Amino acid sequence: MADGKPALDAERDAIVGALVPLVDGIAATFGPVCEVVLHDYRDPEKSVVAVAGALTGRSAGGAMSEIGLRMLARGDEAADELNYLTRTKGGQQLKSSTMVLRDSTGAVFGALCVNVDVTAVQQAQALLAGIGGAGAAETPTTTFGNDIDSVVEAIVDAHQLRRGRTWVQLDRAQRLELFRGLDEHGVFAVRRAIEQVAARLGISRASAYSYLSQARAATGTPATSEPASDGGAA
Repeated sequence: MADGKPALDAERDAIVGALVPLVDGIAATFGPVCEVVLHDYRDPEKSVVAVAGALTGRSAGGAMSEIGLRMLARGDEAADELNYLTRTKGGQQLKSSTMVLRDSTGAVFGALCVNVDVTAVQQAQALLAGIGGAGAAETPTTTFGNDIDSVVEAIVDAHQLRRGRTWVQLDRAQRLELFRGLDEHGVFAVRRAIEQVAARLGISRASAYSYLSQARAATGTPATSEPASDGGAA
């Protein structure tokens, strides 16, 4: 139906508009330890529609985090993720929930996210665990930012750090694993990501497309079209 997309977009706009007042309301209920962020995934690079609270330093018009990219990669298979722990670069421990937004067709197009600073609680738990002889589990750092470039770069760097090796030290299987992991995290769902990943790894754009296509072929994911070679070093 020709009017299908405009009608769906109007419906999604209405859902987002109805949720905007809730952002301030939820944050006010929990006070300064709470941050609420409303995302519209139709524009990943400027997905933040509204934000209340200042735990991650984001503002309206900012980009989605790596959690949002992961949701975007899952598409309509994405599900709510509730009460998980994240950590900001500043060391704050956050208890977070991401609740996906769906239109009447069931398609995922956004999310309402709630972050609560539980740093003091985590510190108390670590102290008690130390007294009791048990070690506290390490919470992974999550990158939050107003621009998608910093988020993509942080994901690439984190994947390399986990392997403890630079790109030139990786064999072919490890390189494909790296691209597969980046793809699963939704990195390539945003514009210019392939060029940014290539630059971060010090390889050509054509090489990056080739590794991504091979990684997707191994998992049965539709391959990415191959661009013309840009002449850079692999």
